[in-house]
Amino acid sequence: MIYTSNYESPIGKILLASKENKLIGAWIKGQKYYLDRIKEEIQQKDDEEILIKTKKWFNKYFNLEKPQISELELEPLGGEFRKKVWKKLCKIPYGKTITYGEIAKQIAKEMGKENMSAQAVGGAVGHNPISIIIPCHRVVGINGNLTGYAGGIDIKVKLLEIENVDMRKFYIPKGGKN
Repeated sequence: MIYTSNYESPIGKILLASKENKLIGAWIKGQKYYLDRIKEEIQQKDDEEILIKTKKWFNKYFNLEKPQISELELEPLGGEFRKKVWKKLCKIPYGKTITYGEIAKQIAKEMGKENMSAQAVGGAVGHNPISIIIPCHRVVGINGNLTGYAGGIDIKVKLLEIENVDMRKFYIPKGGKN
Protein backbone atom coordinates (compact mmCIF):
# COMPACT_ATOMS: atom_id res chain seq x y z
CA MET A 1 0.00 0.00 0.00
CA ILE A 2 1.22 3.49 -0.87
CA TYR A 3 0.19 6.26 1.51
CA THR A 4 -0.04 9.88 0.39
CA SER A 5 -0.53 13.32 1.86
CA ASN A 6 -0.46 16.81 0.37
CA TYR A 7 1.84 19.61 1.44
CA GLU A 8 0.95 23.21 0.60
CA SER A 9 4.22 24.98 -0.19
CA PRO A 10 5.14 28.48 -1.40
CA ILE A 11 5.78 26.95 -4.85
CA GLY A 12 2.51 25.00 -4.98
CA LYS A 13 1.01 21.74 -3.79
CA ILE A 14 3.43 18.83 -3.30
CA LEU A 15 2.12 15.26 -3.19
CA LEU A 16 4.07 13.12 -0.73
CA ALA A 17 4.06 9.32 -0.99
CA SER A 18 5.38 6.62 1.33
CA LYS A 19 5.71 2.88 1.42
CA GLU A 20 6.68 0.94 4.56
CA ASN A 21 7.25 4.26 6.33
CA LYS A 22 9.89 5.42 3.83
CA LEU A 23 9.46 8.40 1.52
CA ILE A 24 9.17 7.22 -2.09
CA GLY A 25 7.87 10.40 -3.70
CA ALA A 26 7.44 14.15 -3.49
CA TRP A 27 5.93 15.55 -6.67
CA ILE A 28 5.15 19.18 -7.34
CA LYS A 29 1.63 19.44 -8.76
CA GLY A 30 1.77 19.41 -12.54
CA GLN A 31 5.35 18.19 -12.84
CA LYS A 32 6.40 15.63 -15.43
CA TYR A 33 6.42 11.99 -14.33
CA TYR A 34 3.86 12.68 -11.57
CA LEU A 35 3.37 9.41 -9.63
CA ASP A 36 5.80 7.73 -12.05
CA ARG A 37 6.40 4.02 -11.32
CA ILE A 38 3.55 3.82 -8.79
CA LYS A 39 1.63 0.64 -9.53
CA GLU A 40 0.14 -0.18 -6.14
CA GLU A 41 -3.05 0.96 -4.50
CA ILE A 42 -2.85 4.49 -3.12
CA GLN A 43 -4.56 5.75 0.02
CA GLN A 44 -4.42 9.20 1.58
CA LYS A 45 -3.08 8.99 5.13
CA ASP A 46 -2.10 12.28 6.70
CA ASP A 47 -0.92 10.71 9.97
CA GLU A 48 1.76 8.45 8.44
CA GLU A 49 4.97 9.10 10.43
CA ILE A 50 7.33 9.65 7.45
CA LEU A 51 4.84 11.97 5.76
CA ILE A 52 4.56 14.08 8.93
CA LYS A 53 8.38 14.20 9.18
CA THR A 54 8.59 15.20 5.51
CA LYS A 55 6.15 18.07 6.03
CA LYS A 56 8.29 19.29 8.94
CA TRP A 57 11.36 18.99 6.68
CA PHE A 58 9.65 21.14 4.04
CA ASN A 59 8.62 23.68 6.69
CA LYS A 60 12.28 24.02 7.66
CA TYR A 61 13.37 24.20 4.00
CA PHE A 62 10.93 26.99 3.10
CA ASN A 63 11.89 28.81 6.34
CA LEU A 64 15.51 28.78 5.07
CA GLU A 65 16.72 26.46 7.84
CA LYS A 66 18.60 24.06 5.50
CA PRO A 67 17.36 20.69 6.79
CA GLN A 68 19.54 17.70 6.00
CA ILE A 69 18.47 14.94 3.64
CA SER A 70 19.57 12.41 6.26
CA GLU A 71 16.67 13.54 8.49
CA LEU A 72 14.36 11.47 6.28
CA GLU A 73 14.35 7.82 5.24
CA LEU A 74 14.20 7.86 1.44
CA GLU A 75 13.44 4.99 -0.90
CA PRO A 76 13.07 6.48 -4.41
CA LEU A 77 11.71 4.03 -6.97
CA GLY A 78 14.04 3.52 -9.92
CA GLY A 79 16.71 1.42 -11.50
CA GLU A 80 20.33 1.08 -10.43
CA PHE A 81 21.68 3.83 -12.71
CA ARG A 82 19.02 6.35 -11.67
CA LYS A 83 19.63 5.60 -7.99
CA LYS A 84 23.36 6.16 -8.53
CA VAL A 85 22.61 9.59 -10.06
CA TRP A 86 20.13 10.49 -7.29
CA LYS A 87 22.75 9.58 -4.68
CA LYS A 88 25.11 12.09 -6.37
CA LEU A 89 22.40 14.76 -6.25
CA CYS A 90 22.12 14.30 -2.49
CA LYS A 91 25.75 15.41 -2.15
CA ILE A 92 25.22 18.83 -3.80
CA PRO A 93 25.34 21.39 -0.96
CA TYR A 94 22.77 24.15 -0.44
CA GLY A 95 23.49 27.18 -2.60
CA LYS A 96 25.69 25.22 -5.02
CA THR A 97 25.07 23.88 -8.51
CA ILE A 98 26.68 21.23 -10.70
CA THR A 99 26.34 20.43 -14.39
CA TYR A 100 24.95 17.27 -15.93
CA GLY A 101 28.38 16.76 -17.52
CA GLU A 102 30.19 16.97 -14.18
CA ILE A 103 27.90 14.32 -12.71
CA ALA A 104 28.44 12.16 -15.81
CA LYS A 105 32.24 12.39 -15.36
CA GLN A 106 31.97 11.42 -11.68
CA ILE A 107 29.78 8.40 -12.40
CA ALA A 108 31.93 7.29 -15.34
CA LYS A 109 35.00 7.38 -13.08
CA GLU A 110 33.23 5.36 -10.37
CA MET A 111 32.12 2.78 -12.93
CA GLY A 112 35.58 2.54 -14.48
CA LYS A 113 34.38 3.96 -17.79
CA GLU A 114 36.12 6.52 -19.96
CA ASN A 115 33.02 8.65 -20.29
CA MET A 116 29.30 8.80 -19.65
CA SER A 117 26.51 10.60 -21.49
CA ALA A 118 25.34 13.83 -19.90
CA GLN A 119 21.96 13.10 -21.55
CA ALA A 120 21.72 9.78 -19.68
CA VAL A 121 22.39 11.66 -16.46
CA GLY A 122 19.79 14.26 -17.49
CA GLY A 123 17.20 11.52 -17.98
CA ALA A 124 17.86 10.17 -14.50
CA VAL A 125 17.80 13.66 -12.97
CA GLY A 126 14.50 14.41 -14.72
CA HIS A 127 12.89 11.25 -13.33
CA ASN A 128 13.84 12.03 -9.71
CA PRO A 129 10.70 11.08 -7.77
CA ILE A 130 11.59 13.03 -4.61
CA SER A 131 11.65 16.66 -5.74
CA ILE A 132 13.52 19.29 -3.73
CA ILE A 133 14.68 16.84 -1.04
CA ILE A 134 16.82 15.04 -3.63
CA PRO A 135 17.96 18.37 -5.07
CA CYS A 136 17.73 17.92 -8.84
CA HIS A 137 17.02 21.66 -9.12
CA ARG A 138 20.72 22.22 -8.35
CA VAL A 139 21.76 20.59 -11.65
CA VAL A 140 22.29 23.00 -14.54
CA GLY A 141 23.40 22.82 -18.11
CA ILE A 142 26.77 23.90 -19.39
CA ASN A 143 27.61 27.63 -19.33
CA GLY A 144 24.82 28.49 -16.89
CA ASN A 145 21.92 27.14 -18.96
CA LEU A 146 18.97 26.45 -16.65
CA THR A 147 17.77 23.70 -18.94
CA GLY A 148 15.19 21.23 -17.80
CA TYR A 149 13.28 20.75 -14.60
CA ALA A 150 10.33 18.39 -14.30
CA GLY A 151 8.52 20.97 -12.14
CA GLY A 152 9.16 23.77 -14.64
CA ILE A 153 12.01 26.24 -15.06
CA ASP A 154 10.15 28.93 -13.08
CA ILE A 155 10.03 26.62 -10.02
CA LYS A 156 13.71 25.70 -10.50
CA VAL A 157 14.58 29.41 -10.43
CA LYS A 158 12.50 29.95 -7.26
CA LEU A 159 14.19 27.02 -5.50
CA LEU A 160 17.66 28.26 -6.41
CA GLU A 161 16.72 31.73 -5.19
CA ILE A 162 15.44 30.26 -1.89
CA GLU A 163 18.90 28.69 -1.52
CA ASN A 164 20.62 32.03 -2.20
CA VAL A 165 22.24 30.96 -5.48
CA ASP A 166 23.66 33.91 -7.44
CA MET A 167 21.28 33.83 -10.41
CA ARG A 168 23.25 36.37 -12.48
CA LYS A 169 25.39 33.60 -13.95
CA PHE A 170 22.40 31.61 -15.25
CA TYR A 171 20.01 31.98 -18.16
CA ILE A 172 16.83 30.34 -19.34
CA PRO A 173 17.19 28.89 -22.84
CA LYS A 174 14.98 30.36 -25.57
CA GLY A 175 11.61 28.64 -25.54
CA GLY A 176 12.62 26.95 -22.27
CA LYS A 177 9.79 26.28 -19.87
CA ASN A 178 10.76 22.76 -18.73
